[in-house]
Amino acid sequence: MNLEKLEKYRRDLHQIPEIAFDLFLTSAYVKNELEQMGYQTETVAKTGLVAIKKGISKNAIAFRSDMDALSVTEKTKVSYQSLHPSKMHACGHDGHMAILLGFADYVSKLEKQQQSIVFIFQPAEEGPGGAKVIIEEKILEKYHIKHIFGLHLYPGLAEGKYGLVDGPMLAQNGEFNLTITGKSSHAAQPHFGHDAILAVSELIGMYHKIVSRFINPLDHAVITVGTIEGGEARNIIANQAMITGTIRSFKESVYQNLKKSMRKIDHAIEIAFDVKVENNIMDYYPPVVNDHELFLRLKNNLDKTQYELIPPMMFAEDFAFYQKEVPGLFVMLGTRNNEKEFIHPLHSCYFNFDEKVLLQGVELYKKILKMMEL
Repeated sequence: MNLEKLEKYRRDLHQIPEIAFDLFLTSAYVKNELEQMGYQTETVAKTGLVAIKKGISKNAIAFRSDMDALSVTEKTKVSYQSLHPSKMHACGHDGHMAILLGFADYVSKLEKQQQSIVFIFQPAEEGPGGAKVIIEEKILEKYHIKHIFGLHLYPGLAEGKYGLVDGPMLAQNGEFNLTITGKSSHAAQPHFGHDAILAVSELIGMYHKIVSRFINPLDHAVITVGTIEGGEARNIIANQAMITGTIRSFKESVYQNLKKSMRKIDHAIEIAFDVKVENNIMDYYPPVVNDHELFLRLKNNLDKTQYELIPPMMFAEDFAFYQKEVPGLFVMLGTRNNEKEFIHPLHSCYFNFDEKVLLQGVELYKKILKMMEL
């Protein structure tokens, strides 16, 4: 696989970013490239694709790429900038697809392997979770997938390095939309009202005590309030206040404890301030937990200069759904290059990377394939 071909894949896909499950142009592009390599494809999860290189055994290993982009207006000013207004591949999924296409091209030229090799191009990683849909469609069972692998470009790691984590790697996540309804009154007569802003300010303070006082210090958890809105005017006691936020942890038991503690505080605020609290907590992705045996096998098949053991991170990834079904391994691929100013975080309108790292992605998958055939 040469870099020029990987660059073409990436740049073509970068110009046609699409959102969630509505990836019709992206899917058509990937389908055409796979079929030119000689693969037959199956459409899954509305616009996702599966291709297979059959092996001697029915059992298979799978490699997954996400496909969707973000609702971000691109500001990179590259020659292959997004052609779709307010949409951008700001999380590197264009790179992930290029890597998996490059790897599929490499595999297409191999002799039949012991295990079948399945390529999964998955929509809606950014939400609401295309991996869950693919699992519900019984794709893992249909293709007898026993192990699954994935990667993610990551500007928090030096360019070309593989970031490895044993066990919990990325967090379980949820989001909440909370509304407090009180009673308006004139600011000069606060005793006639029930102040929603005062209630929500107390609630926020109590939420941020959950992690420090109700969660084991040896566990990790985050509660973040990201937005707040409320009130009508400076001289009116607020009738309503709204907040939104996110909760995250590496353990499902801790995640449930966070929710339980929030519900208790909601009820306490209702009693203390004579208001109504409505809190819609939406569960999203489970934690990404790497299989210990797969971690060791990859680590032992890499030179020490090729990888870095990195700490778990509170990002979330729907690759976790696959790992609840079969052993899986998720790897970060570093893109940080200070000299070329490839330093912007994921989801930034300036996110970009040196495309030579795509070769490192293909090499990683080749290394995994070889170790799984041993």
